Amino acid sequence: MNLHHLLMKRNHEKGPLRVGLIGAGKFGSMYLAQARSTEGIHLAAIADLVPARAIAALGRTGWLAEQGSAVSIPDALAKGTTFITDDALGVIAAPGLEVIIDATGSPSAGIAHVLACCKEGKHIIMVNVEADALTGPLLARRAQEAGIVCSLAYGDQPALICELVDWARACGFTVVAAGKGTKYLPVYHQSTPETVWSHYGFTEEQLARGDFNAKMFNSFLDGTKSAIEMAAVANATGLVPPADGLRFPPCGADDLPRILKPRAAGGLLDEAGQVEVVSSLERDGRPVYRDLRWGVYVTFTTENDYSARCFHEYGVVTDESGRYTALYRPAHLIGLELGISVASVALRGEPTGVARDFTGDVAATAKRDLLPGDILDGEGGFTVYGTLLPARKSIASGCFPIGLAHQIKIVRPVAAGETITWGDVAYNGQDETVKFRLEMEDIFKREWSKKINGSE
Repeated sequence: MNLHHLLMKRNHEKGPLRVGLIGAGKFGSMYLAQARSTEGIHLAAIADLVPARAIAALGRTGWLAEQGSAVSIPDALAKGTTFITDDALGVIAAPGLEVIIDATGSPSAGIAHVLACCKEGKHIIMVNVEADALTGPLLARRAQEAGIVCSLAYGDQPALICELVDWARACGFTVVAAGKGTKYLPVYHQSTPETVWSHYGFTEEQLARGDFNAKMFNSFLDGTKSAIEMAAVANATGLVPPADGLRFPPCGADDLPRILKPRAAGGLLDEAGQVEVVSSLERDGRPVYRDLRWGVYVTFTTENDYSARCFHEYGVVTDESGRYTALYRPAHLIGLELGISVASVALRGEPTGVARDFTGDVAATAKRDLLPGDILDGEGGFTVYGTLLPARKSIASGCFPIGLAHQIKIVRPVAAGETITWGDVAYNGQDETVKFRLEMEDIFKREWSKKINGSE
């Protein structure tokens, strides 16, 4: 509750925080819209593979034309303007910048950017939850070793969920479940970029007016993005994934404490302490009453009779026992809220969520029968969707992560609905992203083995 004051204090004493943004897409543009009016922030550099896209983003979000006129980062720092480039690693290496924002969505790029920030001593905020789901636990360790902060992005649902979990635990409540809402039906797992718009209900006229990325929208619809985001939450909070993947139960805001509790207590969870995503649609397609499609939630409980009585006295919605209740937020503002992470990371040295263990993993799962020679086309495509699994189960089963399932050839038949394994694909063992992921798997397998054998 003190970040704005800290920003003003910093601006008065040392000048504004100097920030570099990598990726000028939708999330990056939303941050641009607010950064221009945030006291104590100087967005000194934007890197995008297409610099013209960054220039367009500045114009679209209300910046003056001369803002993007700097000829170098030193020039931008001296004049208070912004340097635009296609060289992301050059931005990270530039002296003077303090915080880097990765808004690329590319796992391989995200890994490279975190490691570069470790080398250069720059804090980094990962809008890139894809990289976090693939290798976040090891990236967090590298960042800690380097003395930098690597943080989830506030405004994105994982960081907001982590905040709710932290709030509940800091209040002394037992967290039962946490997650988000989405639009879900089982048939959506087979959705492709060709069918996605019919499920969303967009008209041809709407599509013609907007900037719609079919694969991105399909990743949200087919369950992959939910799996990726819940893996990040699980790794940051220690909450565990369901044993066989997210169940997406239909559930509105008022039913959270009744449904998102363990079966032993009359709910749907395997156990207390899970992540789960709730659907805004009943299984027959009817809308859920007071749905949380755009929101986040935490369910929690108390064993204290006095606290339970207070729930009742202050109008808190509970289950029948009066001991399970929930706190939720009905919407999130995505990149418009990212400034919270920038200020927290730079001025407090605190992440707004970070992987603390390897708890959840996202396995590539076949959308249709796959045959040798078929090429996987990644998140939101025609061939695979992501299934959230407990990390130990995923690694023990040799599951192939969704973050690597792009331009990879299938070498063994995989039936629709089955998770793909490392043995089912022809992967490049010399690829830096593959090597980093395998390094992480090896590290945690050794650590898990030590714990099982009681050697630590």
